[in-house]
Amino acid sequence: MIRAFICLAAAACIFNPKLASAQGNDAMMVVEAHSGKVLIAKNSTVKRPVASLTKIATGVMVVDWAEAAGIDLDTREAVVPPAVATSPGANPMNLQPGERLTLRNALYSTLLGSDNMAALTLADHVGREFLARKGRSGDPIAAFIVEMNHLAEALEMKKTTFINPHGLEINGKAGLSTAADMAKLSIYAMRRPGFTFMSRQKERKVSVTGAEGARAFNLKNTNELVSDVILGVKTGTTQAAGECLSISVERDPLIRTKPDGSKGVTPRRLMIVLLNTPNRFDRAKSLIPSGWAVYDQWVNSGAPIKDRNREILNVPNPR
Repeated sequence: MIRAFICLAAAACIFNPKLASAQGNDAMMVVEAHSGKVLIAKNSTVKRPVASLTKIATGVMVVDWAEAAGIDLDTREAVVPPAVATSPGANPMNLQPGERLTLRNALYSTLLGSDNMAALTLADHVGREFLARKGRSGDPIAAFIVEMNHLAEALEMKKTTFINPHGLEINGKAGLSTAADMAKLSIYAMRRPGFTFMSRQKERKVSVTGAEGARAFNLKNTNELVSDVILGVKTGTTQAAGECLSISVERDPLIRTKPDGSKGVTPRRLMIVLLNTPNRFDRAKSLIPSGWAVYDQWVNSGAPIKDRNREILNVPNPR
């Protein structure tokens, strides 16, 4: 019989990345996205760095803003900001200050290629829009990060603090979250069709325009599990965070006949978040049948809920 383990850590728990890595202190959350039913959890409320899973927030922020503002991601261009010249981390397209690329191409590079400079470019562009809307001046990337944290608050990600749009640890400082909070963010992001479409692509051709004209790149998704049923969402790896992964697994809807003879349709989607987990892809694959087995047992027993606060992951809709 498969059991669901829910380990709730104390709110005052202090995270030590080196100690956590040495002890193999991984964390996980497996939840059915539509019902919010927590199926398997371990250290799911322990705060820790989440590396490039941060880019889920960056990506969905841009998608939400573009939809609300009526912006066409395919035609609106962003200018690569000066910040990329002094920022550490991956720059797979060799983006240079002053170069231009569409918001969609920047999103693809951020979500598929885990491009830190594309994430900064998105934050700079949309942050300027946020400042202009409020009639303010200032650092656009900082303004974007403020809105990232407002999104986290709206989603009741109570143990999450973002400090940049890409998730790198800089000068010994890292944004912190939990497996449970990142599951909330992932569920919300995958409710957005535009985000889902991008995060599930195995590869994508993008381009950037510089002083010498356009350069083309073929991006490959760092999430090697994406398929017809695994719809994304993001990988992340740093020394402090370890191997991190969030995936969304689709399953055919459950169709049942109601007492009145009509058909009831229950959508089913599994969300798996792993933090500081060696062999994250193999571990995620092993948790798919385990998660569905716990879910099926729960549904077949009448979907009972004894303690909603512990058994259900509530994901508000802030829109």
